[in-house]
Amino acid sequence: MPNGIKIFGGRANPKLTADICAHLGVPVGQINLKEFADNELYPHITENVRGADVFLIQPTCAPVNTNLMELMLMVNAARLASAKRVTAVLPYYGYARQDRKDRPRVPISAKVVADMLQSQKIKRLLTMDLHSAPIQGFFNIPVDHLYALPVLIDYIKTWDLSKVTIVSPDAGGTTRARLLAMKLGVPLAIIDKYREAANVSEVMHIIGDVKGRDCLMVDDMIDTAGTLVKGAEALKKAGARAVGAAATHGLLSYDEKAGISAIDKIERSVLEEVILMDTIPQEKNLQHTSKIKVLSVAKIFADAIYAVHNNESVSGLFV
Repeated sequence: MPNGIKIFGGRANPKLTADICAHLGVPVGQINLKEFADNELYPHITENVRGADVFLIQPTCAPVNTNLMELMLMVNAARLASAKRVTAVLPYYGYARQDRKDRPRVPISAKVVADMLQSQKIKRLLTMDLHSAPIQGFFNIPVDHLYALPVLIDYIKTWDLSKVTIVSPDAGGTTRARLLAMKLGVPLAIIDKYREAANVSEVMHIIGDVKGRDCLMVDDMIDTAGTLVKGAEALKKAGARAVGAAATHGLLSYDEKAGISAIDKIERSVLEEVILMDTIPQEKNLQHTSKIKVLSVAKIFADAIYAVHNNESVSGLFV
């Protein structure tokens, strides 16, 4: 058991917090998380953290604003309780899609979140598979950007790779898909599409040969699953033998415009399997579909926390 380390989790993903602590052999930190009648948050750390190396685990998934504010107050509580160092662990970094001004009079929300966290004087950030890697530059503190790819690679290696093709669902995800394809020694294909608006996409054509292949689309997140389902349909039309998908963050939101949830889209689609990591809890979603496979990244975070606590390099955790 590492000495002087304290790990607390918010309400966003308590199972991941417990799994990380189990890998480290430390107890989950005691914290009372409650709300007043008007939904005002009130976190209370109920054990001594004076002089401790504190890690606060909280993905800022839905409800995004509540989880983000809860994390902010947890950081403040730990710092005011004289913790030696406070590290924010965001397995999923919300607002990452708003990383630049793509039109007039819009915020750079990813930078706003970075400023909010730094305003509470966190000393370090641990996160995984940022939607936009340059977000690391929004921080003036160390950022350890971890990747779920090693976990995915270990899982895929159990398959028959002779017919597998890795597919990027768009041009922007080509780097991630190419790296996975290279690690597995399998071909790469790319879906070229034109996006008319947020959460709306139209598949144009496929670059690469997918006929008779077992195709796996790879992305960093799945939100309303519109892109995913259309991509799968396009691959099947192009002759793919089977189509699956993998993503680190399964937001799986309700599509207001289409009037259908991401889970229902996946369940009704030609997708045979959707692989997700446990950065965002999936327990409820697993009750509504058998197509989702959840892999754990708890050990990656545990190893990173152990390395940070002992002032060791985390580069060995990267692919």
